[in-house]
Amino acid sequence: MAPPRHLELLGDIGCRTVAWPVPFSDGMARLDALRGQRVVVLASGDPFWFGAGAVIARHFERDEWTAHPGSSCFALAANHLGWALEKTTCLGLHAAPLARLRRHLARGAELIVTLRDGNAVQALANYLIAQGFGDSTLTVFEHLGGPQERITSTTASTLSGDFGHPVCVAIAVTGPGAALTLATGQSDDTFLSDGQMTKRPVRAITLSTLAPKPHEHLWDIGGGSGSIALEWLLADPTTRATTIEPRPDRAARIRANAENLGVEDRLSVVNGAAPDALAGLADPDAIFVGGGLSPELIAEVTGRNARLVINAVTLEGEALLAQWQAKLGGELLRIELSHAKPLGPKRGWSASYPVVQWSLGQ
Repeated sequence: MAPPRHLELLGDIGCRTVAWPVPFSDGMARLDALRGQRVVVLASGDPFWFGAGAVIARHFERDEWTAHPGSSCFALAANHLGWALEKTTCLGLHAAPLARLRRHLARGAELIVTLRDGNAVQALANYLIAQGFGDSTLTVFEHLGGPQERITSTTASTLSGDFGHPVCVAIAVTGPGAALTLATGQSDDTFLSDGQMTKRPVRAITLSTLAPKPHEHLWDIGGGSGSIALEWLLADPTTRATTIEPRPDRAARIRANAENLGVEDRLSVVNGAAPDALAGLADPDAIFVGGGLSPELIAEVTGRNARLVINAVTLEGEALLAQWQAKLGGELLRIELSHAKPLGPKRGWSASYPVVQWSLGQ
């Protein structure tokens, strides 16, 4: 079994051949029907690096298969370019949106990505241009490592021509586009918002208190623009988050923000109000409450075995947090910020509403 392009390279080998269908998942049933027979599956390069190997291995017992990996397209491309592979970001975008690139785009970055087909090369260039990185150098590899290999070097803004599948592209990133910060507290304009958003300084403190760790799951209650959950997801590619937001327009905006940042695959958006909307959700490792604060909600979230951070702005919310902190302990923090603004011909301090933050279980 193999994709048609692989079978064409074999010629007449004197045995039955089966073309692997599209979509890929349909081929697993055909492969399973051949169970117990001697079967060879051909796949490109290293099958366990954005390849078919992991899917097949999950479907069959360990003693049913043997893998013979070759050089991956990443290794072949890095060898051509002279790039140190351990310092190069490698991404499989043949079945993922181009927005997965967003968190990696910064001047000086080197990336190698696989793409679904030749048409996706122009889509990649257009995406880089839209993000402000149109000056990036693209090296397009077609049929890499095979007899039809072709290599084209250009920039995203000057890319032209047709390209054939299979294809991968090396990107040397440059241009005036804005890179995401590696610290907590992304710029507020990173997120689409109607104004209901935890602003950057408070968000940075909140994320630091939530302390995301690999493989952890966050509940973000009262999502607003989703900025807390989204920064949680940007912290590490293994984190997950569930945002609970009662307003449908804001829930839709959270999904759009997640898609723009390429983290939509790890975010669940629940359009509903807590605590009722929490029923049936996967258990969290950490919980943030940024809206909809009530005694019933606090009773629900403090009953979970999870780190808890609650922000309040109103006097009523502050009183609730003071009561529960006296009852259960934890840390109570008051965050007061002022910004310099024009005051007649001079300048003065304009204070924001103070935020009271209660954290428990750190």
